[in-house]
Amino acid sequence: MSDKISHVGDADFSTAVLGSDVPVLVDFWAEWCGPCKAIAPLLDDVAKAYDGKVKVVKINIDDNPQTPRQYAVRGIPTLMMFKGGKVAGTHVGLAGKPQLTAFIDKSL
Repeated sequence: MSDKISHVGDADFSTAVLGSDVPVLVDFWAEWCGPCKAIAPLLDDVAKAYDGKVKVVKINIDDNPQTPRQYAVRGIPTLMMFKGGKVAGTHVGLAGKPQLTAFIDKSL
């Protein structure tokens, strides 16, 4: 995993994501999820490409059930873009790099 991606939990989600001064791409994932593992290298690339413009964080839904419930996450991977403490966009399911960058650009 890239050093540009951080892990957050229920306890620090508000500070790390909602309180961020830059847009945050949140990856809701789980260890057992095949598509979550498949999208991980793309998130590493995106974290490097958008360094300084977008923060990329991951939250394990099994270890942190409160936050996914709060944002009605029903399937994983779910990617949510947060901007100014609010959800600016949501993408559910596996995405290729072109779809991923288009999703981020649209939300910026």
